[in-house]
Amino acid sequence: MSTRRVVITGMGAITPVGNSVQEFWNNIKDGKCGIDNITLFNTDRVKVKLAGEVKNYNPEDYFEKKQVKRLDRFSQFALIASREAVEDAELDINNIDNTRFGVAISSGIGGLTTIYEQAKISDQKGPDRISPMFIPMSILNMAAGNVSIEFKAKGESFSITTACASGTHAIGESYRIIKHGYQDMMLAGGTEASINELGIGGFTNIKALSTTEDKNRASIPFDKERNGFVMGEGAGVILLEELEHAKKRGAKIYAEIVGYGATSDAFHITAPAPGGEGGARAMKNALDDANISPEMIDYINAHGTSTGLNDKYETAAVKTVFGEYAYKLAMSSIKGATGHLLGAAGGVEAICCVEAIKDSILPPTIGYKVKDEECDLDIVPNKSRQKELNYVMSNSLGFGGHNSSIIIKAWKEV
Repeated sequence: MSTRRVVITGMGAITPVGNSVQEFWNNIKDGKCGIDNITLFNTDRVKVKLAGEVKNYNPEDYFEKKQVKRLDRFSQFALIASREAVEDAELDINNIDNTRFGVAISSGIGGLTTIYEQAKISDQKGPDRISPMFIPMSILNMAAGNVSIEFKAKGESFSITTACASGTHAIGESYRIIKHGYQDMMLAGGTEASINELGIGGFTNIKALSTTEDKNRASIPFDKERNGFVMGEGAGVILLEELEHAKKRGAKIYAEIVGYGATSDAFHITAPAPGGEGGARAMKNALDDANISPEMIDYINAHGTSTGLNDKYETAAVKTVFGEYAYKLAMSSIKGATGHLLGAAGGVEAICCVEAIKDSILPPTIGYKVKDEECDLDIVPNKSRQKELNYVMSNSLGFGGHNSSIIIKAWKEV
């Protein structure tokens, strides 16, 4: 089967370290930490006090009052990131075949704040008082649905829910859809907004979150003293486009997606498979799809959640796939800066990879102090470094045993 090349022509982000792609990337390069005290709700009743919230966010700066009341925060973020991506791509939506334009924006949880608020109303006042907008605000496909409506994208529109792998799965599946000729363009990525008592309480009680109150030592990927992840929120969306379609409309091209791999651990609902076996297969599948050797990868953007098992087994998986070359690779995690954006992580981290290629910079793993002998690869501790990058890999690993890896290549015509 003949296949088509898939390029990235637009990017949009709203994150704990910046409400645009440029602000996000500048702060990542500079090692800024976006984790701070939770302000979205009163934390007196919960053990966790820190999160990676989107800062200086007023929804009425982006939406009319009526829209604000009809959009859960996770859908708002998806729309904001998609608007930036479309504008960045200089895409005239009135001058394309909109039946060949699709949307794949995922979320791990969806409208959890709406669910929580409406459940309290039902309990206190009865089910007759539940908002008629409850369902269309809370169901997690509505991020993709609202984006497709705004941009008149009549092609394939869907959300993939694979917990923390959701955003990367959306990008990977969109790449395949374009590669094999089903669509010409896809807005792809992830969005999440689950910082509330219900979300924080739930993740706390399965011992997933750090209860540290020092914001600089809460999310510390690969550090021996790591003790859980920090919840983040936001969205990252990229515009994927078939190469000839992009060239025909004179689009600027940031990078090319050349590989994608996805696997399941089939092991446990929260713990990764021993040795990162499933993650290793996803990475190997992505390399095979790209038809490149492991030694051609210059940098890995790790899932790197700051949890005991994830960081240990992701490191082991990289060693399995890359062998001795693993020690020559740079592999960092930006979750020290952003916290863990759950279903949005893959979208935001794909953008980080593109910017790293564009600027020849390795983003740092901030907050790192104590070496873990089982996480002994080059994690670019604390400070970014200059390095020319040609091929980069981004990993996302989710509860339920979902693993996804994509490979992004510096743009070259041939």
